[in-house]
Order: sequence, then structure tokens, then C-alpha cells
Amino acid sequence: MSWGTELWDQFDNLEKHTQWGIDILEKYIKFVKERTDIELSYAKQLRNLSKKYQPKKNSKEEEEYRYTACKAFLSTLNEMNDYAGQHEVISENMTSQITVDLMRYVQELKQERKSNFHDGRKAQQHIETCWKQLESSKRRFERDCKEADRAQQYFEKMDADINVTKADVEKARQQAQLRHQMAEDSKADYSSILQRFNQEQWEYYHTHIPNIFQKIQEMEERRIVRIGESMKTYAEVDRQVIPIIGKCLDGIVKAAESIDQKNDSQLVVEAYKSGFEPPGDIEFEDYTQPMKRTVSENSLSSSKEGKPELKFGGKSRGKLWPFIKKNKLSLKLGATPEDFSNLPPEQRRKKLQQKVDDLNKEIQKETDQRDAITRMKDVYLKNPQMGDPASLDHKLAEVTQNIDRLRLETQKFEAWLAEVEGRLPARSEQARRQSGMYDGQTHQTVTNCAQDRESPDGSYTEEQSQESELKVLATDFDDEFDDEEPLPAIGTCKALYTFEGQNEGTISVVEGEMLSVIEEDKGDGWTRIRRNEDEEGYVPTSYVEVYLDKNAKGAKTYI
Repeated sequence: MSWGTELWDQFDNLEKHTQWGIDILEKYIKFVKERTDIELSYAKQLRNLSKKYQPKKNSKEEEEYRYTACKAFLSTLNEMNDYAGQHEVISENMTSQITVDLMRYVQELKQERKSNFHDGRKAQQHIETCWKQLESSKRRFERDCKEADRAQQYFEKMDADINVTKADVEKARQQAQLRHQMAEDSKADYSSILQRFNQEQWEYYHTHIPNIFQKIQEMEERRIVRIGESMKTYAEVDRQVIPIIGKCLDGIVKAAESIDQKNDSQLVVEAYKSGFEPPGDIEFEDYTQPMKRTVSENSLSSSKEGKPELKFGGKSRGKLWPFIKKNKLSLKLGATPEDFSNLPPEQRRKKLQQKVDDLNKEIQKETDQRDAITRMKDVYLKNPQMGDPASLDHKLAEVTQNIDRLRLETQKFEAWLAEVEGRLPARSEQARRQSGMYDGQTHQTVTNCAQDRESPDGSYTEEQSQESELKVLATDFDDEFDDEEPLPAIGTCKALYTFEGQNEGTISVVEGEMLSVIEEDKGDGWTRIRRNEDEEGYVPTSYVEVYLDKNAKGAKTYI
């Protein structure tokens, strides 16, 4: 079956059909492009959905994702993000393997179609030209034959007329012979053109047109095959991501199977356990005793009998405080105490432990930075052309100061943590001093707050008045420092760097200043000094050069 033999006379219809085929191909390209746009839009919406429900950093939501159910939900969000990525892969592959390829092929197809039909029109024009030549020679031959017949008839008429001269007859005879010769020439020309036209026509219908139509047929068949291959690719692009999508779905199923309700229940206990014992039975308060008293009882005995009852009643209410009201002092201060004493024991322990861990991380970070600066300074000392070693002294001192500050903070919180865990019966003098140097007023408030709430039997109560609370707040810190006797000087020191004493218990010094040492470093990184007999406080040991008196082994330097 060949279009050249079967459709030799359907040039125009073939031209329309091939144009329709190109239109179909372009329609399929448009379909694939719209599919890729849908895939991209779907992937974008899935990513936005996953991002929308992701926990916010440093927020309460992030803490909730400790639970296995929330972790499973987070895994689902991550898998959906990967799922969206596969739809992006579908879009990219369809664009590169189908859309771009077919668009380039359509341009080539249009060019090839244009060339083939141009050759067909050229062959048509040639055969039409040959046909016109044949028609022209045929009409000329016909005209010359008629002219020859008329000339012959005129000659015969002149020859039969006796009145016509011999010269006229001869002239008519010559004219008849000329016309006959012209007719013979036209006949020969017509025969030659006819033969040539038949040859051209045979070649046109049996060679040129079949070849051209065969090329058009092959072009059209290639187009059909190409669109079929593109449809296979369309399906294959989807099929390629099915295993990965299946893994995403398997990940969601695995996350769902990892949910442990018992573990989540235990986390709830750890998150909200107060550490308190449940309240005991409320003792009976006998209000009938006043009615049994005799008239002879004096008011003094009545007051003595009434005191235990009032104390007993207050004690009972104090045991129920976790279920009745919150810490009054915390509400008055308007902020959470630094030692988290407003929290139940178990929650307070967790907060303190978390704070200690965070401080240790910061210390490690600052230590790494100090080591890096020290190494850089050593490099500058060995190679002065690379930089000035003295330019790093200020930064090194600043980092050292930060490390000392963080270590003091860590020791302070570790002391509080030890109290909560029962490792220490009470806070050490050193921890109290360190606490006062940073946040003396806050620590006093928190300590007295805990004292005010604690009753002799270990339960918490809030029955004390506001006046007693404020009185304890005002006297605790003064008892620690103001009642002490002035300490004698044990040496002198020289300030190596300027230090701004911004915290309670510290003192500011200027570089080069000479001061008296009244208490040397006890391992906490701070030295107690005095200025002018009336101003004293603590400075970082690394900021001063200490010279002890003759009772010591010799001059010591702390850097």
C-alpha cells in the first residue's frame, strides 16, 4: 500500500491531512505542558502544606514533638515533602523528554512537509506547462490544416475558372502547397510535443508523484510513531517515580507504626510530674470546745487553747496549695525566679539540668574560640609579618572573661541542682557568694519565696503575710555581707585590663590601678580586692596580677 499509487490524484487532501497530523502533535505537546504545570503546582502546594505544619523553631510546638505521635506526624510531613519532590521530577522529566523533544521535532516536521509539498507543486506546475504546450501545438496544427484545406479549395476553384489567368492559377497553386507544408510541419511538431508530454505525464504519475507521496507517507508514519513513543515515555516517567513514592508511603506507614502510646504516657508524666506527695487526710477541727468551757476559764487559757486550732487549720490548708492557688510572690515579682523555685521539685530539677547543659555548651564554644585565638597569637609571634600579636590580647581577655562568667553561672546552677537532687543539704557559702555577685536581689527573692512556702512538716504553705515576705527579702543579703568584720589585706594587685563591674558584688577597676587583696582566688576564678578601705568587691583573677605578702611563698601571678 502506497500513497503514490493509491492516492495519486489526492494531492490537496494529503496536504490537509498532514497539516491535521501536525495540529494533533501540537495539541499533545500542549497537553503535556499543562500536565507539567499541574505537577509543579501540586508539588508547590504539597511543600507549602508541609512547611505550614512544621513546628516553629524555639517555640512550644517544638517541645511537643518529643511525643511519638508528633514525631510520626513530623515524619509524615517530611515524607510528603519528598513526595512533592517526585512530582517535581515528573514535571522536569516530561518537560525534557517529551515537551522539548516534540517541539523540536514539530519544527523539523513542518520543514520537511513544506519541502515535500513544494516538490509536489513543482511537479504539478511542470506537467501543467507541458499540457499547455501540447494544447498550443494542437491548436496550431488544427489551424494550419484548415488553412491548407481552404488554400486547396481556392486553387481548385481558380484552376477550373477559364477566365482566370494562368499567373493567378499558379499563384493559388503555390499558396496551396505552402499551406500544406505548414500543416505538415504543425503535424510533426504536434506529434513530437504529444509524445514528449505523454512521457512527462507517465513519469509524473508513475515516478515523481509516487516518490513525493511516499516521502509524505513516511513522514506521516514517523509522526505517528513519534507520538506513540511520547505516550510511552509519558507513562514511563510516571512509572519511574512509583518506587520512590512507594518508599515515601512506606515511610509514613513506618512512622505510624513507631507510635508508642506507653512512651507518650511516660513523657506526660515526666513533663508534668511535680514530685509532691498527695495531700493527706484533713484532720477534724472541733469547734464545739468553746461551748464546753466553764465561766471560770479566763481569757488567757482560752487564747492558749485557740492557738493550736488556728495553726492546725492553717497547716491543713497549706497541704492543699497545689490545687488551690499559685505562688503569690511569683505573681508579685512578675517574672520567673532564676533558680526556678516557683516550679514543683521535679520540674525545677529538669529546668536546672537543662540550664546547666546549655551553659556547658556555651563554655565549650567560648573555650574553642579562646584556643583558636591562642593558636593565632602563636602564629603571629612566630611570623610577625602575618599580624600583630598584641591586637589579639583584648579579644582574648574578653573571651576569658566570658568563660569565667559562664563557669560561675554553671557553678551557681549546679549548686541549686544539687539542692534539688538532695546531694547537698544546703547551698555552700561559695555558691551563695557567686549567686549574689550576679543576681543578688533575684536570688534573695527566690530563696525567701521558697522559705515562706515551706512549713515545718515539709509541705508548702502561703499563709504568711506580705510584710513578713518583704522583711525577709530586705535582710537576707545584708546578713551575708554587712555583718562581716573587715578582712585584712593579704597582698596587693595590679589591674592588667579594665573591668566594668556591672553585677552585684563586683567592683570596677582601671588598667594599671594598684589595689589591696583581701581574699585570693579559691578556685572559682574570682579575687576579692579593696580600694581606699571603704570600697571592695570581686574581679576576675585573669584581669589582675596578684602579689601576696611575705607570709606567702612568693609573688604569684594569675593570668
